[in-house]
Amino acid sequence: MHSPETILRLRDVTVRYGRNPALEGITVGIPCGSLTAILGPNGAGKSTLLKAILGWMPLVRGDIRIGDAHPQHALPRLAYLPQRHAIDWDFPITVRAVVEQGRYPSLSPWRRLGGADRERVDRAIAELDLGTVSDRQICRLSGGQQQRVFLARALAQGADIFLLDEPFAGLDLIATEELTHIFRSWEKQGRTVLAAVHDLHLARAVFPRGVLLARELVAEGEIGAVLSEEHINRAFRTGHLLL
Repeated sequence: MHSPETILRLRDVTVRYGRNPALEGITVGIPCGSLTAILGPNGAGKSTLLKAILGWMPLVRGDIRIGDAHPQHALPRLAYLPQRHAIDWDFPITVRAVVEQGRYPSLSPWRRLGGADRERVDRAIAELDLGTVSDRQICRLSGGQQQRVFLARALAQGADIFLLDEPFAGLDLIATEELTHIFRSWEKQGRTVLAAVHDLHLARAVFPRGVLLARELVAEGEIGAVLSEEHINRAFRTGHLLL
């Protein structure tokens, strides 16, 4: 049984791409208000796990629940940040316009942003320290600022569970430290961060918890125990993920 504080519950989650296994029998609980890194070699199923939680990948078997509700009943609580290469950073749009997109799912057809919506947008921009660049095109921002813009959009949406795919990829040391500070602040506020991370050293430094995958679950729990030599060797051993 999972504790009442578990916000995400995955039971026997199995996903396949055609006949090829992507995730096999994943059972794991993510505590509310935790920072958890999803770890594993390329092809281990890190991104697939995030997409399954979002409901974007059909399950061959198993069940995913958010609190006591199925994901489709709680989507406003979930926010997703894809890998940086999946975003068109040259698209002509301002920081504020991107953050405003976070309010669109809650609007009824043909309704424009109201005062309460604009207040949420303003709070998100302020929290992520984007006030001085709110009218700037996103293509003119640094990599760290761009990541903060999309985190602000997630805050404006009203999310408290953040699913992030390689959020540190391509960031310099200063931007990495800024993002780390944001995540630790969110943890204190009871927000939940689940992030796919390829850098094991960074995972140890930033995330108190880890979930180590090799298509199946290798280990979960406190990050030091998860990233033991035995577990790393099991997950990353040569040929383990060859089809």
